[in-house]
Amino acid sequence: MEGLLPGLPGGDGVSGSAARGPLLLGVRHHGPGSARAVRSALEAARPSAVLIEGPPEGDALLALAADPGMRPPVALLAHAADDPGRAAFWPLAGFSPEWAAIRWAQDRDVPVRFIDLPAAHTLAAEPDAQAPGSVRLDPLAVLAETAGYDDPERWWEDVVEHRGTGAADPLAAFEALGEAMGALREEFGDGGHARDLVREAYMRQRMRAARREFGEDHAVVCGAWHVPALRAKTTAAADKALLSGLPKVKVETTWVPWTHRRLARAGGYGAGIASPGWYAHLFEARDRPVERWLTKVAGLLREEDRQVSSAHVIEAVRLAQTLAAVRGRPLPGLTETLEAVRAVMCDGSEVPLALIEDRLVVGDVLGEVPDAAPVVPLQRDLTRRQRSLRLKAEARERELELDLRKETDAARSVLLHRLRLLGIEWGTPTASRGSTGTFRETWRLRWEPELSVRVAEAGIWGTTVLAAATAKAEADAGAAAELAEVTALAERCLEAGLGEALPAVLRALADRAALETDVARLAKALPALARSLRYGDVRGTDASALATVAAGLAERICVALPAACAAGLDGDAAAELRGHVDGVHGAVGLLDREDLRERWSAVLRTLAARDTVPGLIRGRAARLLLDEGRLPQEETARLMGLALSPASAPADAAGWIEGFAGGGGTLLVHDDRLLGLIDAWLVSVPEGAFIDVLPLLRRTFGAYEPGVRRTLGELLRRGPGRVSAVPGAGAAPPGFAPALDPTRADAVLPLLHLLLTAAPP
Repeated sequence: MEGLLPGLPGGDGVSGSAARGPLLLGVRHHGPGSARAVRSALEAARPSAVLIEGPPEGDALLALAADPGMRPPVALLAHAADDPGRAAFWPLAGFSPEWAAIRWAQDRDVPVRFIDLPAAHTLAAEPDAQAPGSVRLDPLAVLAETAGYDDPERWWEDVVEHRGTGAADPLAAFEALGEAMGALREEFGDGGHARDLVREAYMRQRMRAARREFGEDHAVVCGAWHVPALRAKTTAAADKALLSGLPKVKVETTWVPWTHRRLARAGGYGAGIASPGWYAHLFEARDRPVERWLTKVAGLLREEDRQVSSAHVIEAVRLAQTLAAVRGRPLPGLTETLEAVRAVMCDGSEVPLALIEDRLVVGDVLGEVPDAAPVVPLQRDLTRRQRSLRLKAEARERELELDLRKETDAARSVLLHRLRLLGIEWGTPTASRGSTGTFRETWRLRWEPELSVRVAEAGIWGTTVLAAATAKAEADAGAAAELAEVTALAERCLEAGLGEALPAVLRALADRAALETDVARLAKALPALARSLRYGDVRGTDASALATVAAGLAERICVALPAACAAGLDGDAAAELRGHVDGVHGAVGLLDREDLRERWSAVLRTLAARDTVPGLIRGRAARLLLDEGRLPQEETARLMGLALSPASAPADAAGWIEGFAGGGGTLLVHDDRLLGLIDAWLVSVPEGAFIDVLPLLRRTFGAYEPGVRRTLGELLRRGPGRVSAVPGAGAAPPGFAPALDPTRADAVLPLLHLLLTAAPP
């Protein structure tokens, strides 16, 4: 025993365990060494039944573990029947000792049962609150410290993972670990895990029932921490008293896929492990685990175009073995192999090492469950849709580019949008690379095990993805508190192809629009409606019913906006309205109605010319009119001159510049006169006022691209306005022709046609 658990007393092997009744196999959850040892112990003892720590509601699902379609890691999912969001997982990997025990029993037709506290009680109870000042004990950390280790993972590797299966006496290790846990329980009691006392009382009850059904020679596979409590002499009456009055809910259970990455987090058994990929390798490698592991590492690095040869692998193996010998370890562990990889294969760099830790040490392995596993009808419909669209759920994050002009890609987009509306965030939209057209979408996909709970929750809305998303959209429309929420919902309905939900959404939209009087809220709602009309064109969805509502909102904004902008706004309110002006301007352009564009241009001219409007909004209105070609350059210069005159307050003038020049400085590069007006105003600002307006100016000009700032600096060094002041007035700045060259301009037309159409003219 001293060789297995240094510093702890030895045990008496098989006879001590057998003398105390059932065979208790205390394990570390998700431990490959424990899994191998459990398999060897069961083979040696040949028990009449196997009892496993886990919810008894899973007994009916144990037969599926033998199904060829079941591939761990998987998890038992239990959720409250009337509240699927209240759920718990019991994950099992291929290297989990519980899974090894289940498969051993099934291969030999030995009865197998779960004996932990039922999920019906676990889910009904309030979260296990930790008492003030108490500390939850980590048994492995205490044993590691007792043995002189500062790392529990390294201690566990040395005493279990690298010690083999104990062929001489496969039960001795369990007896030793049980005695060690007994000493800890005597010293620390429940170790801050008060709920364990209730769980252990229920386990003892199940063990008594198993003794009556199968006899004394059954085996129990549980966390090593529970072994002393299960071995303790207690009465059935005492255990029954502990269990009396427990709350209870109706639950439903199933198997769901799990991932290695999720095993690296505490949950389920509360036994998160730092290196599931490494543990899976140790369990699967029958011989020479270090050599096989470093070969995997070399393969991954080669896939990433790094030069790694067989000689690198050989040298890394030698270095890992040398490090283990120097440190007194029986075999190289994960620490030694990673240090060898860093030195030999990564040239000391942490960048490729981080890739190895992410892909191999943790990993993105996703389990599979057979079709026979019980699921809510919504999950079954989702699975059919995933298969028909060839959208495989994967644990590793990946990008999916969709061309909405293609039937399959459009259907994939619709499915992902419907799932997002249901709160199932399998895919997240992201910016498309190389295209800003509305016909292209880019999604970032990653399937997380928790999404199975989200699917179960969404099952209350319908039995198919389409029906559930439609019902959810209609309910959200009725519950929306603000107009912008309804317009955003209308946009999402069009993206998700929910034509049947649109009537309810439109009714809610019309009702709230009729009652809304805040121009800021109207302006906030319009862009989503305009995008919805655009999506109706791209996806072939009929969104014409939204056009009337959108036009009505635009008209009301045109009427109310000038008054709202002249109501003595402070800086923050003016900045918010400036953003709404930009949003409405873009929305009016998307609506593609000339009468609305003319009406909106008239509003912008009013805003640009009215002295009572804050400078930030006046400047922005002037810039939008200039960009649209609706404001001559002479008039623009006049408005700028008025805004920057000595009679204007410096802060208001700086706001005008921010509104006019914010977002890009190309206009100032090409218009020497406007740059000269700004420069002349800037040098005339008094010193005290300059300090006040400097943050506004820095925010405006600091956002320009470096090349634009450099060009403006050169122009200012030369002095804006001097080009037009030299003989030959009207000459263009250096590098620019005095007028447009029609021949050179026409030369770009074929290229533009090629970019905007399928084929050149």
